[in-house]
Amino acid sequence: MRDKYEKIQTCLFDLIPEKWEEIYLYASVVDRPGDVQTGEMYFYYLPKGLLKKKPVNVYEVPKKFNINETEYLKMVDVLYQTIKDLRQDFIDTEQDLWTNLTISIANCRFKVEFCYNKISQEEYASYVRHVIWRYNYLHIGGEIKEDRKILEKYLNSDKIEKVKKEEYQTGMYLKNMNNVVGFDREIQAAQEKQKEQEIKAAELEEKRNKKRQEKAKKEEEKRRQEEEKNKNQILK
Repeated sequence: MRDKYEKIQTCLFDLIPEKWEEIYLYASVVDRPGDVQTGEMYFYYLPKGLLKKKPVNVYEVPKKFNINETEYLKMVDVLYQTIKDLRQDFIDTEQDLWTNLTISIANCRFKVEFCYNKISQEEYASYVRHVIWRYNYLHIGGEIKEDRKILEKYLNSDKIEKVKKEEYQTGMYLKNMNNVVGFDREIQAAQEKQKEQEIKAAELEEKRNKKRQEKAKKEEEKRRQEEEKNKNQILK
């Protein structure tokens, strides 16, 4: 399991292309009939800076930093698969099986909070969970009227203290600075590869244009020769 925790942390670091203060992730895994698993995942990070900044949603990163979204989401998929693999370890070792977890990385500590409550699949349930989770861990929410209603209902509910939870904590496995640099290198490598492809494409297009020009020149020369031949025939 320690290997999974390390891989999860590495994945998180690789997905953040700037310096950060804290990371918070939520993920759920729900077993369905026929060995089918569903679930959801989202995470935020707090950028590092002198002034307090708003949490950044991971799914906003590609647009914000001009990163290839398809390749970025592949990395997100690897992260979620690793979380599912971690859950499989709990199954293999016959431990109590959690339904969702929250991972936080702050103050050089890596913390996982396992929850065992039933995941509701009712309409809008996912949105409700997201609003409540952001309120509890990011301390944001309530700006929108619908969100305020959700939070008011949640805070007045007697279910808050009844959720079974367990925690796992350890120190950070890697320094985040190294991972930021590593991610920058991946971006640079991708940019260099793209540049090479663009150069090759430009060279190929130039060759095609040259061939088209030579073909057009030959056709023009052939046309002039035909005209000259026809002219001579008329004169005779």
